[in-house]
Amino acid sequence: MSPPELNVTPHAHGSTVVLALTGHLNSFTVEALENSVNAVLSTDVEHLIFDCHALSFTSSAGLRVFLSTAKQMKNRGGTCAFARLTPTVNEAFEMAGFLDAMDIHSSVEDALVSAEL
Repeated sequence: MSPPELNVTPHAHGSTVVLALTGHLNSFTVEALENSVNAVLSTDVEHLIFDCHALSFTSSAGLRVFLSTAKQMKNRGGTCAFARLTPTVNEAFEMAGFLDAMDIHSSVEDALVSAEL
């Protein structure tokens, strides 16, 4: 059996970048997310949206990256949002207290509209 993988695919929408996450996010795969986030943060992006529709799992390592990214985006005057959480990821967000603390949307389109407001 091969180890779980994480694929991160960026999509630019003007001043917003959507990172589509596919796979399994844990301490073995978190580096792929960190590298993608760092690449986005090295630009003048104003809004970052994580599309989690194909993210099957996140560990505390992934939650730490999400929290750190949200703080960095806020500190630079931007926003960070999450769209289409899977039930497993939604549960991890709930246990971490992220459901009330993070900007969460049922669709990428809703998150894009909210980012532009």
